[in-house]
Amino acid sequence: MSTAEELFTIGQLARRTGVPARTIRFWSDAGLIPPAARSASGYRLYDAEAVARLELISTLRQLGLGLEVVTAVLSRTRTLAEVAAAHVTALDTEIRTLRLRRAVLSTVASRGAAMEEAHLMHKLATLSARERQRIIDDFVAEVFQGVDPGSPAMGIARGMRQMPAELPDDPAPEQVDAWIELGELVADESFRQRARAMAVAGAQGGVQGGVQGGAQGGVQGGGLSGGEAAGQPGHQLIAEHAGRAAAEGIDPGSAEGKAVLDRIVPPDTPPAERERLLAALETFTDARVERYWQLLAVVNGRPAPPSVVPAFEWLIAALRADAAPAAR
Repeated sequence: MSTAEELFTIGQLARRTGVPARTIRFWSDAGLIPPAARSASGYRLYDAEAVARLELISTLRQLGLGLEVVTAVLSRTRTLAEVAAAHVTALDTEIRTLRLRRAVLSTVASRGAAMEEAHLMHKLATLSARERQRIIDDFVAEVFQGVDPGSPAMGIARGMRQMPAELPDDPAPEQVDAWIELGELVADESFRQRARAMAVAGAQGGVQGGVQGGAQGGVQGGGLSGGEAAGQPGHQLIAEHAGRAAAEGIDPGSAEGKAVLDRIVPPDTPPAERERLLAALETFTDARVERYWQLLAVVNGRPAPPSVVPAFEWLIAALRADAAPAAR
């Protein structure tokens, strides 16, 4: 048995190890540090083995292990390697959660969100991958309900469902912000109705009457469906001329605007064909639908395609202005 010189009271043990006396007492009461003996006055005394045991417990606790796990390690029912491996997994999850919270807080700070909006942001951002996918799947299913499975529009539906399995371990603030905005967007009833109207029109052949946005190769006109009808102006032509006119602030109804329009739609285009083009552009041009594709790209870690809706909106205004004199 150890000699008296080798034994320590709880106070001495605390000074030797830096662990508070009340913590040592609690661990001792839990059976993690059994006393080697008791003094004549009944005080607990601990030997050198208790010092080493206490230092190990302190280290494990600082690493975040619970007392039950520490007990299992000390009793050798679980090896330290097993415990460490399990704890690494738990820490990885905690780190992902903390990074996500940080990204959400950054978004809240930058947007100046109110308490209710901050709560919604956190709820949306921390959804599981399956829950996030279900939100998008439900939205797409509603938009394309009843559309012929063989329709080209269904390829767009598949593109609209492209969600990442998980947000990155360290999501960029713009990814969290994009997912929050995407969740808010698909929950908006007016947006769902607008997207539904586009899908139905595209499936019924409206895609043959104008220039629309596609899931592949960028957002053309901000629409749901892809493709251009023969003889109709191409996306690149519209982006080049109407896009420049919109950027330069050229009035669509001015003489200068008419000259730009003539470069896109030949002046000898029959009025009926112009009307069909205008109707198609009005049907398939929507900034919110274009925004859907941009947000989906950001969430998936891709650059958001540039906005082309302003070019198509300029063209729509120019066609309307050009048709107005004829209507009078």
